Amino acid sequence: MSKIDKLDKQILRMIAEDARVAFLEVARACNVSGAAIHQRIQKLTAMGVLKGSQFLIDPEKIGYETCAYIGLNLKDPGSFDEVVEKLKEIPEVVECHYTTGNFDMFIKLYALNNHHLLTIIHDQLQPLGLASSQTLISFHSAISRQLPVEAILTEKDEED
Repeated sequence: MSKIDKLDKQILRMIAEDARVAFLEVARACNVSGAAIHQRIQKLTAMGVLKGSQFLIDPEKIGYETCAYIGLNLKDPGSFDEVVEKLKEIPEVVECHYTTGNFDMFIKLYALNNHHLLTIIHDQLQPLGLASSQTLISFHSAISRQLPVEAILTEKDEED
């Protein structure tokens, strides 16, 4: 697998800040050709470092006022795969994690309001075969970001 070098990190910093930045602008800032930037982006995508680009929708702006995190414990831990497939069918579920600790899984979902959240829990989550669940409602996201590119710096990079 290819190594991420200083140019890759400079590119990542710029596109993480603004995914719509023009490759030519990145090329000028990095002092390389537009073709070189295009090749680097393709390399980073092939390596799995970049997972595409997307527009982010603010759920609250489209009426989804309740954000909840729900820890799930399954009656049958062997049913993980089936439960995940069923969770994928619930559009309000935006994340699902296998976890250690008190829960088998931890999900994040958005609901229109608390009543809608109750309906999702009662009608869609409980039938999945839950032994128990615990719901935490988020009042506000104080920090929401990607892992900063600076976090992938190593001492070796700083020596170069």
